Amino acid sequence: MSGQSITDRITAAQHSVTGSAVSKTVCKATTHEIMGPKKKHLDYLIHCTNEMNVNIPQLADSLFERTTNTSWVVVFKSLITTHHLMVYGNERFVQYLASRNTLFNLSNFLDKSGLQGYDMSTFIRRYSRYLNEKAVSYRQVAFDFTKVKRGVDGVMRTMNTEKLLKTIPIIQNQMDALLDFNVNANELTNGVINAAFMLLFKDSIRLFAAYNEGIINLLEKYFDMKKTQCKEGLDIYKKFLTRMTRISEFLKVAEQVGIDRGDIPDLSQAPSSLLEALEQHLASLEGKKVKDSTAASRASTLSNAVSSLASTGMSFTKVDEREKQAALEEEQARLKALKEQRLKELSKRPSFATTDTSPISTTGGTISTAPAIDLFSTPSCSNGAVKMESDLFDLQSTFQPSMQSGSTGLPVATAWAGYSTPQGPPQQSAGGLQVDFESVFGAKATGSNSVSSDDITGGILKPTLAGSNQPSSQQPEKLVSDDLDSSLANLVGNLGIGNGTMKK
Repeated sequence: MSGQSITDRITAAQHSVTGSAVSKTVCKATTHEIMGPKKKHLDYLIHCTNEMNVNIPQLADSLFERTTNTSWVVVFKSLITTHHLMVYGNERFVQYLASRNTLFNLSNFLDKSGLQGYDMSTFIRRYSRYLNEKAVSYRQVAFDFTKVKRGVDGVMRTMNTEKLLKTIPIIQNQMDALLDFNVNANELTNGVINAAFMLLFKDSIRLFAAYNEGIINLLEKYFDMKKTQCKEGLDIYKKFLTRMTRISEFLKVAEQVGIDRGDIPDLSQAPSSLLEALEQHLASLEGKKVKDSTAASRASTLSNAVSSLASTGMSFTKVDEREKQAALEEEQARLKALKEQRLKELSKRPSFATTDTSPISTTGGTISTAPAIDLFSTPSCSNGAVKMESDLFDLQSTFQPSMQSGSTGLPVATAWAGYSTPQGPPQQSAGGLQVDFESVFGAKATGSNSVSSDDITGGILKPTLAGSNQPSSQQPEKLVSDDLDSSLANLVGNLGIGNGTMKK
């Protein structure tokens, strides 16, 4: 089956509706097309692992869900996508996988839809086992062997004896799981399994380089170890020799399928005399009779072995560095192509002239917008266009009602969202509203208690009584009769004059 199936399109559409871009991309990377996951989808998912707002468990669960599919293509591509993120994604993706109790449960997977399904199912079971082992290794040592620092001051070269003897077997288990993929060149028949093989090939180089450095450290410490440690160390070295033969066969397959010879490292085995020297040293610790060997000859044998293994390590490191450099150059070329494409698109885009009615102007590379609308002011309409009043907080020294007293007599809305009763024509003077307190209290206020006629509030804080029927011809020197304060003052004054008993 080639091309995206109807199921692929429906699944992607479902995630488009739910708004999950991550799940949608996972579905696009794991379609029924018999080809490796597309680079653009893998790049996007790698980007997601670096974003702190992306839910890593959700991303992993989306991949696990795709492995429950019955199609070998979908399941294989799901494993490849997961492996790709483990290698090139943020480390927190691997950390999450390592924290899970179970990962891929595909030991019994079988696609019976066709002969190719039967063949590919075998490699799916092997591949899933390797990814499980890769996650378990991270859980045990808290780092990825394929990304660990290498060299004389690297992690495996500086590890102490006790930790080294516990760590190397973990590398061996992961190496065994990788080599158990056991594919021949004539079985790499489609883009899906080829994509998986390339990831395994790159892992094998980095993993074996760390393995090799651990062995070098082991050999350098071997003749100073205790008897039980020497026994463990000898067993580890023998297994290493076996795996060196197997990795050599694996690399031959890579050469047969077209991987450049310069990208395949050279393996230099330690001389067989080293194994004999290790066995004799252990036998002597166990009290067995062995032929005497001088310290000089033993040191020479060890030096030759370490030099040989170091040469192998350098070969693997150079290949790894070339691969990283090639990936960097490829990324730079891709970014350059995207930049050129973007510039072409911008040059072809028509420029739009800015008109008076346009709210946005691109003149001079700046953006100008229309004046902001004051939501709290009272607009007045003229010729169908809304003209905004002055700013709410730009208060003047005088406050003038917007309606004349001879109009409707209804309360007038003010800028403070309150209401006042229509009053007579305002006093037209620069000093604001004039109030004659002498007419109210019988004498002018003097001294410090005097109030300036220039009322800074413009009278807006004085309460008014609704329903006043005073004529508009009232003298401006008199306070308006509907003013509550003046009414009360007049009432007190009248009571004082008319009642002789109150005047003492």
